[in-house]
Amino acid sequence: MHDWKSLSHVRWDCKYHIVFVPKYRKKKLYGKFRHRVGDILHDLCRQRGVELLEGHLMPDHIHMCLSVPPKYSIAFVIGFLKGKSAVLIHRTVLRQKRVSGLHFWARGYCVSTVGLDEETIRNYIRVQEKNEKDQLDLEFDE
Repeated sequence: MHDWKSLSHVRWDCKYHIVFVPKYRKKKLYGKFRHRVGDILHDLCRQRGVELLEGHLMPDHIHMCLSVPPKYSIAFVIGFLKGKSAVLIHRTVLRQKRVSGLHFWARGYCVSTVGLDEETIRNYIRVQEKNEKDQLDLEFDE
């Protein structure tokens, strides 16, 4: 069942499956760093009224299922998340003082609408790391 949300003149249910990667797809998202990046993304989502329904950080990419109010375009939300999180990552996690010209995320991203198949997408995000490990184990066994 859908939980429709309301603004003053609209009822909406806009959910997106989003994937983006660190610059050069470096495997940077692990350990304590991984948890801190997750906290930063949660805080940024709250600032804009975006609901982070499901999320998983892999060492070289992030999967998220977001519920975005229709007053924001998805490009705006992703630009906000990637831009502000890069600055916060450099300031708080990497402890760098310089603020201009900071890059952490690669330029592009992947986005798809969730639609009526939300549970399938959320389940995919939950078990994605396990599936990837199982696939690697199969390749090494051969």
